[in-house]
Amino acid sequence: MRVLFVTLAASTHLHAQVPVAWALRAAGHDVCVASHPDVVDDIVRSGLTPVPIGEPMDIGQWADVSPLTAEEFQDEANIWDARGGVNWELFDLCELRPEKLTYSYMQAVFSAWVGASFQEISSPRVMDDLVGFARQWRPDLVIWDPLTFAAPVAALAVGAAHARMMFGFDVIGRMRQSHRAVLEDRPDALRDDPFEEWLGTALARYGVEFDEQAVLGQWTIDTVPSSMRLEVDHPYVPMRYTPYNGRSTVEPWLWSPPERRRVCLTLGRSFRELMGGDRADVGELLRGVADLDIEVIATLNTDQLSSLPPLPDNVRAVDFVPLDALLPSCSAIIHHSGSGTTQTALAHGVPQVIVPANMMDNVLKAQQVEAAGAGLHVRDTAALTADSLRALLLRVLDEPSFAANAAALRREMLAAPAPRDIVPALERLTALGRS
Repeated sequence: MRVLFVTLAASTHLHAQVPVAWALRAAGHDVCVASHPDVVDDIVRSGLTPVPIGEPMDIGQWADVSPLTAEEFQDEANIWDARGGVNWELFDLCELRPEKLTYSYMQAVFSAWVGASFQEISSPRVMDDLVGFARQWRPDLVIWDPLTFAAPVAALAVGAAHARMMFGFDVIGRMRQSHRAVLEDRPDALRDDPFEEWLGTALARYGVEFDEQAVLGQWTIDTVPSSMRLEVDHPYVPMRYTPYNGRSTVEPWLWSPPERRRVCLTLGRSFRELMGGDRADVGELLRGVADLDIEVIATLNTDQLSSLPPLPDNVRAVDFVPLDALLPSCSAIIHHSGSGTTQTALAHGVPQVIVPANMMDNVLKAQQVEAAGAGLHVRDTAALTADSLRALLLRVLDEPSFAANAAALRREMLAAPAPRDIVPALERLTALGRS
């Protein structure tokens, strides 16, 4: 069969899809990957075939937009200011408390995300390009990043089966479930739905009516451990998280075991790509690990290093190192809660100290890791100090429960089907899902 992957224009999102794309390719299926031109080179380096759609996205420009402050925010219906910014703390997709999930709150959240993010990612040009390619290539299955809604539009336009491929927690699915339940209790005249309004109009351009599948897919491939998955009434295909770090090299210093406990400190690639910089004080993080009897591997690039004093003697700075190769030698990791970093740490059973940034589901991931006993997280990153970070790190290093719980999550992940093992299920679901 022919399988079309659609990814956000960020290499970290592409990396989440590569293992299952190659599993399908190795099983003899035709595979290609569609995205904005920004990640074409990354797709080529993964060994897969790119399909450029739309104009360059330049997601890094989002970092230059100042968000609305709480004082500037006046009206839920007017969430944008003259700068184009949105205060995402006021529109949190990760809100789980039932008492907070009112119609007005969820309406504002989805209006913000559809208007300021999802429509930018899946512009009319992107949809036209993707539908045009799909009509020519005729995919049997479309597998899409949950932020790329042009993909289900294209799948519905050509009658292909389609499924989301998660990169983190299904916060859209969880809130959408609550949102639909509230909508059903409202009179028709007051049943406004930002997704249906947008995607219904988009689908009509291609002669297709709106279907809820355009929001959540026919099913979802999910690599989050089942014990940590959010409760959503939706079909999931569990899959073992398989780390892919892009083109990388295992340097000689990694060949030998460390002489003392090794700790990885990373703020991830996603913030460099998506937000244009770090949202934690790198100097404070380094002061927190100085003077400890540990070896620290810090992934710091030239820009980060240029603003820092000389590094502590126990810190080795490397611009990039494949986490899949580094983490097996680590006793702990300090990180920002990016999806790839969090999942790779879980896959290797490494206890975590998380300094989460308010980006998508990062805070929720940090909370879930702590709730599972596999790490600790900083609750107020603005108040982070070297002393408070050091205290958290020493706990996860010295208290055996963290390593034990992290190892248990690793065993749970290893028990899930590998990418190649879900190929027969995808073949069956594709046969059922095509129209």
